[in-house]
Amino acid sequence: MQTYLVGGAVRDKLLGLAVKERDWVVVGATPQQMLDQGFQQVGKDFPVFLHPLTREEYALARTERKNGKGYKGFDVFASPDVTLEDDLVRRDLTVNAIAEDEHGQLIDPYGGLRDIEQKKLRHVSPAFEEDPLRVLRVARFAARFKHLGFTIADETHELLVKIAHSGELEALTPERVWLEWEKSLSTGNPDVFLSTLADIGGLNQVLKQFKAKSSNLNRLHKAAQFRASQTELTKPLIFASLFIGESPVENIPSFCKVLAIPNEYRDAAVLADRNSDFILSTKLPAAETFAEALQSIDYWRRPEKLQQLLLLRQLEHEATKFSEHIVEQNKQLAQAAIKASEVSPQALINEGFTGEQLGLAIKEKRLETLKHELKQTL
Repeated sequence: MQTYLVGGAVRDKLLGLAVKERDWVVVGATPQQMLDQGFQQVGKDFPVFLHPLTREEYALARTERKNGKGYKGFDVFASPDVTLEDDLVRRDLTVNAIAEDEHGQLIDPYGGLRDIEQKKLRHVSPAFEEDPLRVLRVARFAARFKHLGFTIADETHELLVKIAHSGELEALTPERVWLEWEKSLSTGNPDVFLSTLADIGGLNQVLKQFKAKSSNLNRLHKAAQFRASQTELTKPLIFASLFIGESPVENIPSFCKVLAIPNEYRDAAVLADRNSDFILSTKLPAAETFAEALQSIDYWRRPEKLQQLLLLRQLEHEATKFSEHIVEQNKQLAQAAIKASEVSPQALINEGFTGEQLGLAIKEKRLETLKHELKQTL
């Protein structure tokens, strides 16, 4: 029985990147042997085990054979006779098909080291096209390693186009599509995920009704770069940057429902879409306009929404001649909103306001406060 470190852990170590998790392949073992050593079996479709101490995943070397349409249509075969090379050949990219033995020696039967040196994302074998999910994975890896200069090999690009034209991408579930898309939002170049899919003709198959223009993708790229200096710029807000200006979809809630996109992402996208004029403007808004914006984002009950909106506004004008100006405006707007939120309904009740008149009085008092704070004439 031999154990090898495989996949992303080996790749990232060779690239000088932090290794977040380690996966192992075991050659020459049976499930019973693993159980006898204290491993816990967790895989249903094929034998995967958790180490009794580290809880890292150990999978028996296996082969796969296509038996149907889509990314689930595979028969999996695991036995002590399956070699390391047999296991590695089923992997998607050569850079992910490198193994390391217990002595630190690398096993690289498919040219992964060469492709790391040449900065190429290249498929391991023709079996790549049997799994449409790999198209999304390659697009995500292209986004993840863009900053290192990686590009998709020509022959792999041709295969991606072939898969896109075959209709196999239609077999991917919305949940799986979103999982890969969401992962791409953690990269430095999430726009590359979408542009890669568009380039091969697969974007509208996996993201129906989505029509991203260069301006949308540029904002997405800018948001990812901006995150380095703004830790509060969360993945939902990076996603929302796509919807500033001309939205790539007609109905955001419907689009998000079809793709099973979480509500926090949907709400951030709607926030950006509905307040695009405010985000795009470089002028300090009139108190009336700002009051309407606060009402539309439900600020009085959810004050965190304003912080999100102001972050998107700062993002839009970052690295322009207006950037410092916008930062100062945003501080003024945030302070004005805080002051307006301090208007006391109880004080107005004590003055005799009730019912509908109370609501109007609160609204008027808040507007009066905004005008004062924004130094506008009453």
